[in-house]
Amino acid sequence: MSISYKDSGVDVERGYEAVKLMKDHVKSTYTEGVLGDIGSFGGFFQMPKDVKNPVLVAGTDGVGTKLKYAILSGKHDTIGIDAVAMCVNDIVCQGAKPLFFLDYFATGALSPEKVATVVSGVARGCRQSGAALIGGETAEMPGFYPDGDYDIAGFAVGVVDKKKIINGKTIKKGDVLIGIKSSGIHSNGYSLVRKLWGEDLETLKKFDEELGACPIDVLLTPTKIYVNSILELIKVVKVKGIAHITGGGFIENIPRIFPSGIGCEINTKSYEVPAIFRVMQKRASLTDNQIYNTFNMGIGMVVCVDKKDVDATIKQLEKTGEECVILGVTTKGQGVKLK
Repeated sequence: MSISYKDSGVDVERGYEAVKLMKDHVKSTYTEGVLGDIGSFGGFFQMPKDVKNPVLVAGTDGVGTKLKYAILSGKHDTIGIDAVAMCVNDIVCQGAKPLFFLDYFATGALSPEKVATVVSGVARGCRQSGAALIGGETAEMPGFYPDGDYDIAGFAVGVVDKKKIINGKTIKKGDVLIGIKSSGIHSNGYSLVRKLWGEDLETLKKFDEELGACPIDVLLTPTKIYVNSILELIKVVKVKGIAHITGGGFIENIPRIFPSGIGCEINTKSYEVPAIFRVMQKRASLTDNQIYNTFNMGIGMVVCVDKKDVDATIKQLEKTGEECVILGVTTKGQGVKLK
């Protein structure tokens, strides 16, 4: 008696159908530098000719347990945006323009329609960031993932002129930190989020008076992509450092851009913290330091500029549709002090 690959749980025909369904989404992201087509063993991208001394900047990340809410609700069209955002928001912190993106999708039993829907979100994120989706991997792993579950991760590569790399080395005492508002929780801290809200879909779909919305809608809001706003900003302002506020919140991420001997003071009253964070802090009985060390608290990106450039920075960010606040100042010392 023979046992086929299909008998063991892997149906290659479903894989072929998935590629067919996602092809148009992938092609919608193609930019001038793309060479070749979907289906090759490798993705090809030609280096831009207008960068004099190109340095490649790479980043990789996943979506984490936010995926649980996408799977639970059956809403798969935005989680791919999160996968792209987590990668491109990192590399743009160095002043790098995203060039291309690759995704990895793994599941127990492949549903061509589901993977195509997820990839449609990846394509949207790529279009928002200017990155071309030039390849990826769809893995069917029976017996490894429970029925209906899947995981998605990504990898982005960008380019920056060596002379224009943003690395925080020139940051000094008295520089100003400007926070750019987030779209919500983004894609970090969801292990705690799930402890607070659970996974009962009926409850998650009910209007929550404290939140002013249905929890599932708030919890699945896609991560904001800041690429265009940051790239336009660095054309007109000398940005000294940029921090993407991800896992570790303010406490871990902001100091990553500072040279030795520099810390900062953050004015937590400089903006209104969105309801989702206030509710989580109350329900989990977290101190300020604990919650600011876990979530973005409504600020997804922080840029550091000289105080003379503050007005120009805010004006330019608002021009590209961002809401921003003067968050704090750099000081002598180390770490983050919440005031």
